[in-house]
Amino acid sequence: MSHKLDISGRAIARWLERSVKSLGNHSDRLNAINVFPVADGDTGSNLYLTTRAGHDAVSKLESLDVGGYLEVAARAAMESARGNSGTLLAVFLSGLAEPLAGKERLTAPGLAAGLERAKVRAWSALSDPVDGTMLSVINAAALAAGTTMMHLKQDPESRAAMDTLLTQIAQAAKLAVQGTENELPSLAAAGVVDAGAVGMLIIIDELCAAIRGIDANFDYYENFHGYNIQDPHVHLTVENVEGVEVMCTVTLDALGAATLRGQLDSVGDSVIMSPVNQQGEFFRWRVHVHVAEAEQALTVIKEHADPVNLSVTDLCHYNAGS
Repeated sequence: MSHKLDISGRAIARWLERSVKSLGNHSDRLNAINVFPVADGDTGSNLYLTTRAGHDAVSKLESLDVGGYLEVAARAAMESARGNSGTLLAVFLSGLAEPLAGKERLTAPGLAAGLERAKVRAWSALSDPVDGTMLSVINAAALAAGTTMMHLKQDPESRAAMDTLLTQIAQAAKLAVQGTENELPSLAAAGVVDAGAVGMLIIIDELCAAIRGIDANFDYYENFHGYNIQDPHVHLTVENVEGVEVMCTVTLDALGAATLRGQLDSVGDSVIMSPVNQQGEFFRWRVHVHVAEAEQALTVIKEHADPVNLSVTDLCHYNAGS
């Protein structure tokens, strides 16, 4: 181990800051290969804007509680989440924060537990989770972390254990991205890896680099199909679906949320519902759905709650006229 690991909360702050910068730098290329679930060319922009919202919320916050710090960022990211990818990223951050609550430093067991919780939260947030997406990368990282902890030869609390863990999750995440092209027909047809999966890899690579105190190396990304800077914007050549993306925040108890999710599943797809925070017996839920017409979703939502922080986005806005 040639570098000294930073396992303090400063590493998390540095991670969020670096992730914003790197997602901004990569956003054009991520947008260019954005094929699934709809080819609307905004995955990179959505991940960047969502991460920036999380970072902005904690940019002046000083806290010794690693998980608490991360949860503040996660809630802000959730409330400002953009698209499928941004919403899942916010869910990932929130899940990662839970086992780290009250901890003043990062450890290999804590990070492994956080990745496992993030995986469970991300998969359960979607009504119809699909392999070959961001979920595959999150799953691979969590599985690699768990396996590494089971076979670890070092003291689990040591920096050496953390270094071993970082190596394994980064490698697993990279392999998961490479595999996405073969898991979804739309990606195979376009000859690209999944945009959201690459975005998730950027975030994991930046996490590893922030803890190690080094700059992340993205040179190997050029080997991903469709990711070379000279490759065309394939999303412009893919026939897109018509419809809109509806996002909002509602306050419901668990039963009400389950009922709403089921009804949204019947009128649309790409349904994501994730709790933002708890208020007594109720939760604030971030809702995401794709529907043909906005009123299809809004009518259902308003039967259960008053939606706030509402946005309606045309799924074809990037492809209009192309």
